Amino acid sequence: MATATATPRASRRSVLSPVVLVVALLVLLLTVLVSVCLGAADLGWTRVLHEIWAQLTGGTSPLTDNEAAILWQLRVPRIVLAGVVGAALACAGAAYQGVFRNPLADPYLLGAAAGAGLGATMVTVFLATLPGAVPGAAFVGALVGVGLTWLLGRSASAGSSNTAVLLLAGVAVTAFLTAIQTFVQQLNTDTIKQVYSWMLGGLNTTGWQDLRVALPYIAPALVVLCLCGRLLDVLAVGDEEAASLGVRPDRVRLVVVLAASLATAAAVSVSGLIGFVGIVVPHVVRLLAGTSYRIVLPVTILGGATFMIIADQIARTAFAPAELPLGVITAFTGAPFFVFVLYTQRRRFA
Repeated sequence: MATATATPRASRRSVLSPVVLVVALLVLLLTVLVSVCLGAADLGWTRVLHEIWAQLTGGTSPLTDNEAAILWQLRVPRIVLAGVVGAALACAGAAYQGVFRNPLADPYLLGAAAGAGLGATMVTVFLATLPGAVPGAAFVGALVGVGLTWLLGRSASAGSSNTAVLLLAGVAVTAFLTAIQTFVQQLNTDTIKQVYSWMLGGLNTTGWQDLRVALPYIAPALVVLCLCGRLLDVLAVGDEEAASLGVRPDRVRLVVVLAASLATAAAVSVSGLIGFVGIVVPHVVRLLAGTSYRIVLPVTILGGATFMIIADQIARTAFAPAELPLGVITAFTGAPFFVFVLYTQRRRFA
């Protein structure tokens, strides 16, 4: 009887409920609307709503040309970019946690952050006169960091995808790339402030260009991760059981790690290093919506976007006209939550 009772509950938890998806989408849309109406420049929330209605219906805009430019060329692009970056980091975090079966895994686990930081540092120090080079260098650096981790992990585990070896390889690559970055910075101390500011994270966008840079990589990566939700559920029972069901664990792990790393690299390239999003959001989604990755991944995309938009709203308005680093805001939220997760998982690690 216990088995018969548990099975329907498990099946309900493995199917994405339309109610959950609709609620998550409505919360995201409400967050976007509030964030559009509020900002360092006081445009008046009623006038902003009238402007949006005018754009939808072809009516007369209540805003001046300068105010419309602030809204559509500064505020709205930044909100959209925050949502895309948050969705990428949150979904990548959930995917890493599924692949490594570790609730504390995050998007920077495999050297992506260290590689991005090194790439940004190199450009800042040696190619400071090249405009717009930092995002591209951070993107390439993040991919190089993940690539080195994967190669080292594969070689150390004789060609298999041993998750423990891969994690250790990530630690080694991160330490090595961070050491190089620190060495370069110490030789060029005049760039430390600029690099450090980038590493704290932020969305200082001045238009839609950053979104055009990141979205072509993030969108397909998120689609691939969502399609792998069922396979991650199978991997959760163990590699031997998954193989007996016709799933190839090494191939699934490679696809998921590549897609999650691509999304992370693209997000980091336009936002800097923003921590804890990939830990906080997936855990909240699991608590509210269930543990199946067919549920967690799509809802995490919406939750990550919502979380990042709220964090960026606080960063740009709490001490306006001054602006806080976005990474500081997420750390204030994420660090206590990280401790909570570590505490609740203490028996598992004992």
